Amino acid sequence: MAVQPRDARSSSGPSRRSATEHGRSTASRGPATTRRARWLASASTPTRPNIIPMLQSIQEQYGYLPRQEIAKAAEQCEMSLAQAYGVATFYNFFRLQPPGRHTLRVCRGTACHVRGSAGLLDYVEQTLGIRAGETTPDGEFSLETVACLGCCSRAPVVVADGEIHGRMSRQEVVRLLRRLERSEKRD
Repeated sequence: MAVQPRDARSSSGPSRRSATEHGRSTASRGPATTRRARWLASASTPTRPNIIPMLQSIQEQYGYLPRQEIAKAAEQCEMSLAQAYGVATFYNFFRLQPPGRHTLRVCRGTACHVRGSAGLLDYVEQTLGIRAGETTPDGEFSLETVACLGCCSRAPVVVADGEIHGRMSRQEVVRLLRRLERSEKRD
């Protein structure tokens, strides 16, 4: 083992390690002692732009968050790309992939679940050949689930391109998909 010279900070004796390096809590020293707390504090300073509105604006423009645009936003907010992706993946309203031409959202709330939304979701997945959170290979349909749409009296509920469809059954889903496909051909 090679002997390495001490730097100026440790020349006065044995090296001092922080409480966290010793596995002890730093709670008694206050939140400013942790690197995470310092980062959070700097992230909330008024001089540093907030990345969430920037990502919302990007998604509004593109329909999702392209990698190069996330990188630009991260640079403007003086944060790493990993930190920006951390924000984008934490919030479920951000998309990292382009959405399909039509978006279907199946409600998974309690009332919808009790009235069969799980079976309905399975049927839609089988019909489209994708799972929730995916887009069909042809880019026509995206399938998502939502915790609750607040239309409990109309359960089970599916939202297609922002339009609410209540009391859905497999037959109703087939009709809805056919109608969306026909609208596709007219466009």
